[in-house]
Amino acid sequence: MGAEDLAERLAQLSEEIGDLAFDRLREASSSAGRGEAQPALVAEEKRLTRARRAVDKAVVLLRAPGESIDD
Repeated sequence: MGAEDLAERLAQLSEEIGDLAFDRLREASSSAGRGEAQPALVAEEKRLTRARRAVDKAVVLLRAPGESIDD
């Protein structure tokens, strides 16, 4: 498997993580609207968003032109 293949797999995972984060944010918003605030959902969304950013950074590094990832 090459770097581009790995970058593509990570990009797909990033989208899945983003979907999960959005779901948590929607759940948190819905529960807050009902007067049932759930800070754990907001914390999970933030954690998922941080993880997605880290994966996105890896994708950029793997796709960087002219740079070897074997260093």
